[in-house]
Amino acid sequence: MKKIGITLLTAVFGGAIAIGGYKLFESKQFENMSLTEQQKVFYASNVVGEMTSSTGNPDFVEAAAAVSPGVVHIKVTMPARTSQRRGGGGSPFDMFEEFFGMPQQQRRQAQPRQAQASGSGVILTPDGYIVTNNHVVENADKIEVQLTDKRSYEAKVIGRDANTDLALLKVNASNLPIVKMGNSDNVQIGEWVLAVGYPLSLQSTVTAGIVSAKGRQIGILGDPQQRGLGDDEIPVNTAIESFIQTDAVINKGNSGGALVNARGELIGINSAIASPTGVYAGYGFAIPINLAKKILDDFKEFGSVKRGFIGVTFTEVNEALRKDKGISDLNGLYVQGTVKGGAAEAAGLKVGDIITKIEGKQILSSSDLQERVARLRPGDKVTLTYKRDGKEKQVAVTLKAEEAVKSGAGDVESNASATEIFNKLGASFIPASDARKKELGVSSGVVVTQVHRGGLFEYGGIEKGLVITEVNGTPVNNVDDIERALGRTQRGMVLVKSVPERGSIYQFSIPVR
Repeated sequence: MKKIGITLLTAVFGGAIAIGGYKLFESKQFENMSLTEQQKVFYASNVVGEMTSSTGNPDFVEAAAAVSPGVVHIKVTMPARTSQRRGGGGSPFDMFEEFFGMPQQQRRQAQPRQAQASGSGVILTPDGYIVTNNHVVENADKIEVQLTDKRSYEAKVIGRDANTDLALLKVNASNLPIVKMGNSDNVQIGEWVLAVGYPLSLQSTVTAGIVSAKGRQIGILGDPQQRGLGDDEIPVNTAIESFIQTDAVINKGNSGGALVNARGELIGINSAIASPTGVYAGYGFAIPINLAKKILDDFKEFGSVKRGFIGVTFTEVNEALRKDKGISDLNGLYVQGTVKGGAAEAAGLKVGDIITKIEGKQILSSSDLQERVARLRPGDKVTLTYKRDGKEKQVAVTLKAEEAVKSGAGDVESNASATEIFNKLGASFIPASDARKKELGVSSGVVVTQVHRGGLFEYGGIEKGLVITEVNGTPVNNVDDIERALGRTQRGMVLVKSVPERGSIYQFSIPVR
């Protein structure tokens, strides 16, 4: 009997040592895994029942219960000098930035003081990695993360990127509730989705809607310092916009929160709204999680984004371009230029080629190419299908690093001049008078005197009498200024800033077709 007791005790002790050793090994291994790998290990070890979406009368109870604990409230303290809201006050596209207190005009007149902002975030790993938007934590002095159970932690920024509006935070904690990452490539238009976050200073809030569209580009991301580059420079920090559009109710404060499917899987990070009033008007935009995965893993491994570049400028094919260039297809990207020494030139792509597919998938818009490439790193290969002289060809392109693109700056082969773009605007201008500029409170400006039929200004709804203060980030006071600014057009988009009335600034992009 005594021997049996000793044997049992030995077995128990040995088992405890084995389990303890495994847990220690598992912990060390966990640290070296990517965020996606950590999620796979977690859910392999913690099997949960499959949540299925309903037809007819949708039931989101299980999905909401599974996701809400993993979506956090982020409170940011900023120095007084950064407390003013960024961007154009009259822009229909707003980042979800929430400042507490006085209206913007009164804030400018108030005494300098620390400001607070509020947003949301999503916990991805039990040890405290949290995804949110760049604009939520940009310029932050202090970041506080609060869970639904009222636990609170101070967070540090691991990495952030203005070109995708993503940021990765870390808190010192363990056994945190997490949200399971899904596959945004499988998202369907019309699919039910939930938006989870902390809107308008409220506590955890869940709203439902459907996916309205995919691959949306709305022209709000990117580093504004890149917009005023000289003629011999290329903006290498290109914004990547391929938003999931939803009509789920989201407002300021939802920024960085979760967009999940009916199974409770994270498919997007809520980022922006389209609204004339600054609150919900039916249009919200989320960053696809498949794009975010790569960016966040870069933050965790390198602290910054390692972006691969094709080294090509292009414009989407449309009916007008098709007729002008004798193109047979209506879909695809028309190559306007290649960077000397860039990946596209090395692969043999030339001006006039039509890029039709990436990895065998048809390209319907520029976001199809940009998002797919944004998931890769320098040195990765991507297969492009293109047409030249009516014949379809295929080539493997090895992406190059940012430094390689910079070294080729000024050597872009292009067939779209500033004069051609100016003519495509379809408008006439005169310098704004000093009295008019004083009345509007601006230091630069030209007045639109005519809008011609068939031009880009008519297409964009720009009307006669509007005062334009900047083109592509450059102040304009006459026609020559406009043409010089158009020479800095990037990604086939002309960025126009206008002042319809005193105290309002509109900023919008016009595609150069």
